[in-house]
Amino acid sequence: MTVGEKQAATGTGNPPEVLDGPFSTRQLLRIDEALRLADQGTGLVFSVYVGGLDEPIREHAQRLHRQLAEPDRSVLIAVSPNQRQLEIVTGRYARKRIPDTYAKLAALSMVASFGGGDLAGGIIQGLDQLASHAGKG
Repeated sequence: MTVGEKQAATGTGNPPEVLDGPFSTRQLLRIDEALRLADQGTGLVFSVYVGGLDEPIREHAQRLHRQLAEPDRSVLIAVSPNQRQLEIVTGRYARKRIPDTYAKLAALSMVASFGGGDLAGGIIQGLDQLASHAGKG
């Protein structure tokens, strides 16, 4: 049960939309910590999007990436669990530190976790691998 489901069940009003997703509060905190560590350890800006992606999937993920504050220094992990889609988009500067080959390796690892039913764990593992490949910034 997510926090949003728990609040709805107890009648405490409508939960914020962010809590109405696939993650528990604990999982959200773990993802947030993984994002913070990746950002601090690399000097890049990591973001995660979980939700529906319009066709064509890659182009939608690229549009989301361009909307980030620092797209050249950013890495976006876009996951659509219902569509079974994953895209990793790197900005111009970030791509020099995380070549497509390394992004694909991280994606394979994430997909393996997703297949085992661990969406949050897959995202956290992917962030860790991408940050490790990027190295210190």
